Amino acid sequence: MDIRPYADTDHDPVVRLAIEVFGPFFEDSLRSVVGQEIFENQHHDWREDYHRELARIHDPEKQKYAVVAEDHDGLAGFTAWTVDPDRRSGEVQYVAVRAAHRRSHLATELCEHAFASMRAAGVDVVTIGTGGDWFHAPARQLYDSLGMTPFPNVIYYKAL
Repeated sequence: MDIRPYADTDHDPVVRLAIEVFGPFFEDSLRSVVGQEIFENQHHDWREDYHRELARIHDPEKQKYAVVAEDHDGLAGFTAWTVDPDRRSGEVQYVAVRAAHRRSHLATELCEHAFASMRAAGVDVVTIGTGGDWFHAPARQLYDSLGMTPFPNVIYYKAL
């Protein structure tokens, strides 16, 4: 597996992977919990949101970094993080791995790559957010295995 810095040519494959990986969260988990009205208001265009958001994930001048993992079949996963040098902190924003590569420790490798990069940049503390729903259970297991400490957070929705 080759882990390398994100390049502009990675945008479309990364977006396709994000949609593939996170689609079940939006369509099966979130929509069923918050209901159609709230889902439409908050996330009706989630696929296009990824097109926009992922176009800006790698901009070292703004302390935004991303790497992709590739093998002989192409893109296997990616991760993206930000660094706040003043606070000596970092945040992993995305970890996505194609289904065929799950349980191969690729997500661990991607996180460890991001952590090493952050350490080299002087970061002392890193955060990763995730959900408490069934979809995010594997992510919670990963972050636990990385020695991270969870802090419960609850978001409430109400249609008016």
